[in-house]
Amino acid sequence: MPVSPSISVTMPCYNCGDTVAGALDSVLSQVGVDFEVVAVDDGSTDDTAGILAEYARRDSRIRTFSIEHGGVIAAANAAIEASVGRYIARMDADDEMLPHRLRAQAQLLDENPDVGLVGCRVRFGGCRSECAGYAYYVDWTNTLLTNEAISLNRFVEFPVPNPSIMYRRECIEKHGPYIDGDFPEDYELLLRWLEAGVRMAKVDDELMVWNDPPTRLSRNHPRYDVDAFYRIKTEYLARWLAANNPHHPEVHILGSGRTTRKRADLLLECGVEFAAYYDVDPRKIGNVVNGIPVRNRNEIPVPGDGFCIPYVGSRGARDDIMEFLEGRGYVLGSNYIPAA
Repeated sequence: MPVSPSISVTMPCYNCGDTVAGALDSVLSQVGVDFEVVAVDDGSTDDTAGILAEYARRDSRIRTFSIEHGGVIAAANAAIEASVGRYIARMDADDEMLPHRLRAQAQLLDENPDVGLVGCRVRFGGCRSECAGYAYYVDWTNTLLTNEAISLNRFVEFPVPNPSIMYRRECIEKHGPYIDGDFPEDYELLLRWLEAGVRMAKVDDELMVWNDPPTRLSRNHPRYDVDAFYRIKTEYLARWLAANNPHHPEVHILGSGRTTRKRADLLLECGVEFAAYYDVDPRKIGNVVNGIPVRNRNEIPVPGDGFCIPYVGSRGARDDIMEFLEGRGYVLGSNYIPAA
């Protein structure tokens, strides 16, 4: 009776004929582990299916099949359902694994039975000058290595790049696969699993090249636009606040600009109440917006008397606000949580 591989690499594929061979070659170059590749062709109209079939013919570790075009979520879930490994690794058809990715992540899971999902540091594969925002995001995710760092930064942005994850099969069985909706399915899965208590960590090593082509789905589908991220983020943040804010439902919002208010005000629809907005701009301080005062940042309550949420997302501003709060004695996760 054949022995099932330890790791299943699941790869949804759609019209990726230009990149899928490179992605598969990088998977086949993995060392020190036994694995299978489950590549699902999502009704491609280019030569993707043919390339997958040729690779499967040449290497028995690759299994592939086609489904009617239903989008990346349907293809990703189909690959997961067809997989057999005790660990499941996600891979995108336009990225590249470095040779030790699977071994290093499986070893982290082997050595830490309390951890359910692992990622790794990733190498940005785009042009840093033309895609500076994405590169900055990658650099930020690479600083979040522990469960505490991932958990406490979950409402800033997606802290574990989806193509870099590996998780235990029991996590998908207990907490569910990707969900189709008007939100980024990968971010929603991570928020859902964290809320359920799944512990996460990263290998402190660069194990993937995360490419950023102009055709990347996250750049072109409305499911991944900024507003969609904030909608799903707000749903989970509101529940987190109900469980962790000792002053619930009242919070103090750092930032009062139009964009900040647009995003923060989604919390009002979830029953959260704002004591005030806080700013450093003298033109805004003293205003009242929809009945909520805008106060000088120096007027935030002392730690223990209020819970703060920084909602300013401009580069450098979040770090400045967190430094300001911690200088006042605020503790991340206990007295404040960043959300932008």
